[in-house]
Amino acid sequence: MPPASTGASTLTVAASPQPSPVAAPTAPAATAPERLEPGRPGYRRMSFALFAAGVATFALLYSTQALLPAVSASFGATAGQASWTVSAATGALALCVLPMSALSERFGRRQMMTASLTVAVLVGLLVPFAPSLGWLIALRAVQGAALAGLPASAMAYLAEEVRPKALVAAIGLFVAGNSIGGMSGRILTGWIAQAWGWRAALGAVGLLAVACAVVFHFMIPRARNFTPGTLNPKALAKTVGGHLSDPLLRRLYAIGALFMTVFGAVYTVIGYRLVEAPFNLPQGIVGSIFLVYLVGTVSSAAAGKLVARLGRRGALYLAVSTTAAGLLLSLADQLVAVLLGLVLITAGFFAGHAVASSSVSRTATKGRAQASALYQSAYYLGSSAGGTLGAVAFHAGGWAGTVSLGLLAVLGVVSITLYGTRAARAERRRQVPVVSVQHRGMASVQN
Repeated sequence: MPPASTGASTLTVAASPQPSPVAAPTAPAATAPERLEPGRPGYRRMSFALFAAGVATFALLYSTQALLPAVSASFGATAGQASWTVSAATGALALCVLPMSALSERFGRRQMMTASLTVAVLVGLLVPFAPSLGWLIALRAVQGAALAGLPASAMAYLAEEVRPKALVAAIGLFVAGNSIGGMSGRILTGWIAQAWGWRAALGAVGLLAVACAVVFHFMIPRARNFTPGTLNPKALAKTVGGHLSDPLLRRLYAIGALFMTVFGAVYTVIGYRLVEAPFNLPQGIVGSIFLVYLVGTVSSAAAGKLVARLGRRGALYLAVSTTAAGLLLSLADQLVAVLLGLVLITAGFFAGHAVASSSVSRTATKGRAQASALYQSAYYLGSSAGGTLGAVAFHAGGWAGTVSLGLLAVLGVVSITLYGTRAARAERRRQVPVVSVQHRGMASVQN
């Protein structure tokens, strides 16, 4: 969710050349075909195709999140057990993003996106018929692994096929599809489950994904600027190792994971809280709670202005403060307070996520695609851990337990940011004497 998304995918595009986990062919490239831009043939088709792919991806990825109370009741499972239907999908996606990004450079972005979406949709049609919770979790894991091919390939496809001046708008449409898919999938499942049960709700999401996959298949233009290479695992390992050895990138990955731990915990468990006393809300209303995600679109868009005014660390401090305030406010037993708390949590999360994810691209001077993929992996691992741990905490201590977990993750973000601030100051202090000595040396030479 991305950039801000409701599930968000965290995708960044490199504008400069970077090492690739594949070895490029040695043959000289012919004159590059003209790239897509608004007003030219193929641009609108490409925009609709990737919008549809974004809707399908995030509708499928989080399809069970709003249904967890119903899944628990159907299988006699605890919140922690049922939460694995979400965590298995996001965890599998996190583990597969990096290898899928490498495969897309060998076999093509369009081919990878088509194959990923096809497999995910076929699995989505089987999910409603899962005979047990174990089968449901297994199918969701396969689905998440398949979906990893889309975020791993979509941004590279856009960077290769769209003119730079039109790239931001094209990415915006894809991210909009992510947001709408993540939000509408949860709302759709909530209302359908209320009328016909959770299996019918998952079936409806599967049919929505089929329609999106058909649109994608017939509308996505053929890639004209992709040059395949030979897989080079050593180059990939070297690039990844370089990123993981960078202290600032490690801090950004940890911040993304911790923010998503809070978000995953809250939105995995909130349904359980709202269907119980004192709220006793019906499933359809609980699903509609995810309209709060629209707040994230606003806060993520404002992240750039926050960074310009407060700096990166200042924007992160504001984001964690907002998130913490929302967590504390959500402890109240009044529905209005809970909703306002969700608004603050969502706004803080998306702002912090936008700052951290954009900082990854700025920090990584080489191998930006792999740096972004590593951030996505950390982000979705945070989602997986947050969903499961948040449900376990809820089972042990109620909503207060989930909030405590969220506050602990927020404290982790604050600690990492403070450490980064002190490290930056120490680095500046080390550089000042060197500059002073050089300045005195130049002065003596001139004298």
